[in-house]
Amino acid sequence: MTMFQGKTVILTGAAGGIGRDLARAYSERGAAVLLTDQPSEEGEKLAFELNRGEGKAAFYGADLAKAESAETIVEAAERTFGRVDILINNAGFGIWKSPLELTVEEWDSVLNVNLRGTFLCSREAAKLMKRQGDGGAIVNIASTRAVQSEPNSEAYAASKGGILSITHALALSLGPDRIRVNAISPGWIDNGKFGELRPEDHGQHPAGRVGTTMDIARACFYLTDPENDFVTGINLTIDGGMTRKMIYVE
Repeated sequence: MTMFQGKTVILTGAAGGIGRDLARAYSERGAAVLLTDQPSEEGEKLAFELNRGEGKAAFYGADLAKAESAETIVEAAERTFGRVDILINNAGFGIWKSPLELTVEEWDSVLNVNLRGTFLCSREAAKLMKRQGDGGAIVNIASTRAVQSEPNSEAYAASKGGILSITHALALSLGPDRIRVNAISPGWIDNGKFGELRPEDHGQHPAGRVGTTMDIARACFYLTDPENDFVTGINLTIDGGMTRKMIYVE
């Protein structure tokens, strides 16, 4: 499959979970992929795996907690592949801790990677896309936790809510340069243990199952397909209908 042949994708948070499978999915469809995550053997191994096939991939280790990393990531992609067409801001983490005990440093660490990192990577990628002159696509991975929560998730929820807001703001700011900016809010997505899930886990979803990483990949394909240039500023919720389900104690 070659739907992204000739395109270069930057993928943050690429070493594990959703990011790892997004990298494989784009590579299988012809894209050159700049993988970035914390420096690790996992990232290097993934790039090696993708290059063993017919794909083109490179790993660039960078810590998004450092503001300067965004610029160096985009520079690495341009240096390696010559251009950037698609950015997927997937990097993120949470600290699950009582708000009465969460430190300022912990709060900042989550917001700096998840929200500030999304903004800075988008800004730097958009600068290059504008110079290239033929537009581009940015997808920000948010979460259904932007609109519903569990206890002790304040920093993570705030970061994901901010991603939704910055998405539609960037869509307006970058629209004149033909750069589309959209968000995806995954719900419960299995990261490799689908066979271990219980029937009641699947049963919580109107769709009848827990999500998979390919559900997110297919959403990314839709939002980054150049033919879908009328779609910008949206948040696409991929959760099997779970956030639309009323829950009562029986």
